[in-house]
Amino acid sequence: MKHPPIIEMRRINKQFGKVQANADVDFTLQRGEIHAIVGENGAGKSTLMKILYGLYRPDAGEIFVDGRSVTIPSPRRAMRLGLGMVQQHFTLIPIFTALQNIVLAKEPRKFGALLDYQQAEEQIRALAAQLGFDVPLNTPVESLPIGTQQHTEILKVLYHGADILIMDEPTAVLAPQEIEGLFNCMRNLRNEGKSLIIITHKLDEVMAIADTVTVMRRGQSVATSPIANTNPTTLAEMMLGEPVIPTSVTRDRIESPTPMLRLEAVTVSADSDTKKGFTRFVSRRAHKAHSVDSHESSKPHLDQIELEVFPGEILGIAGVEGNGQTELVEVLTGLRQIHSGSLMLDGERIAHIPADRHRHGISLNDRIDDNFIIGHHKNSRYCRYGMLQRKSIQRAALNALDKYDIRIGDIAHPIKTLSGGNQQKVVVARELEGRPELIIAAHPTRGLDIHAARFVHSRLINARNRAKAVLLVSSELDELLHLSDRIAVMYDGKIVGIVKPTETNQQELGALMLGLK
Repeated sequence: MKHPPIIEMRRINKQFGKVQANADVDFTLQRGEIHAIVGENGAGKSTLMKILYGLYRPDAGEIFVDGRSVTIPSPRRAMRLGLGMVQQHFTLIPIFTALQNIVLAKEPRKFGALLDYQQAEEQIRALAAQLGFDVPLNTPVESLPIGTQQHTEILKVLYHGADILIMDEPTAVLAPQEIEGLFNCMRNLRNEGKSLIIITHKLDEVMAIADTVTVMRRGQSVATSPIANTNPTTLAEMMLGEPVIPTSVTRDRIESPTPMLRLEAVTVSADSDTKKGFTRFVSRRAHKAHSVDSHESSKPHLDQIELEVFPGEILGIAGVEGNGQTELVEVLTGLRQIHSGSLMLDGERIAHIPADRHRHGISLNDRIDDNFIIGHHKNSRYCRYGMLQRKSIQRAALNALDKYDIRIGDIAHPIKTLSGGNQQKVVVARELEGRPELIIAAHPTRGLDIHAARFVHSRLINARNRAKAVLLVSSELDELLHLSDRIAVMYDGKIVGIVKPTETNQQELGALMLGLK
């Protein structure tokens, strides 16, 4: 007897204002299957999965779990039905151990009241061994590598009883070696009878790990296919609704003897805090700090960083997240003070595309058009005699929306109503349209679809060709190898190597990123 699908979603509809996020979407997940969902920004894939996990309520449609019609009003109900979600930004508590995080809200007890961590530890160690994980359960999560934190998230979901895992951009923060480890884990879970849904933009990874793929476009499901019956080009064309035309961007090398940005022996101590607020760095003068007492024993976030970025160059920064890239960007954008060393900037205007758009890139509750002038609100184009010029702001915003293909319902709506990818496009458009001399781009294409990512790439290369300096931080090694003139690799707060893309490969970069070379 054929089993019913473990998940079936029928004619799901969801509307936000004037935007139809999901329009009569059907989705089916079979037991023991890895099912990938792909699509452009705003295609509706994340909305669909948030409905399945109880974060949104559908306007219309039905959901069946194991053939039974269900209502999922909350994540708690989803978990009771056997669903779990591993989100792109981990939900672990840093100061808790891995074990404490895993059992949180489901702590085992003995004698009715006493916590029984020993029982939980034995159960979780057996589960970890089954999946091939090596998670030090009694170590605080903040001390664990990113890949191990992700394993902790997976163990947490499984410990809480999930038979169905939803994974949002699961490889976004992993080195190549860690990605293969994750794929092995996913295959083991499938072999154990678990079912997995992955949301991703990486078509090569879809081909490597998925059994089935669903393509979404403009809120609708346009195709579902066994992975053996498709290929990356076909998937891309279905995502875009048009043929994919290969593009090339002219790269004109501009030699300059004077760096736009220079860091000499820059150190940031572990006990230094980020500055409150956001300050753009606009000084031509060198910024210096002196060494502190030798008894300082804290491990530094940045350790004796030596780096130069020249006009007409894209300098890539590679590294597994948590190895100093965030602190480097914070130093360069005025969010963090250096502890010792010196920093020199030979320019006035800086563009900052932040890794965390919600904290440093946009104001979620403010209008979409107002978000286009953050940091530029005193510009005479937008403000006269202390009054914002609403028509000028709207005109500039509408031009950028069209130029960057940003899909919205109403320009007066809060920017939080946009998809994450479209929010990112607003940040990129605002920063690159400001004619900067130095562009600090931290994960600028994270969450962007094919068209948008290619457009951002072309803009960065065009800026480089106009003698602008670009510092590109990315976890996408393909992106770094394609765009960069040089790549500096960070590990444990240090620069452990600077290589040319033509003289290296992903495996060598991955080894440097993991401190293996």
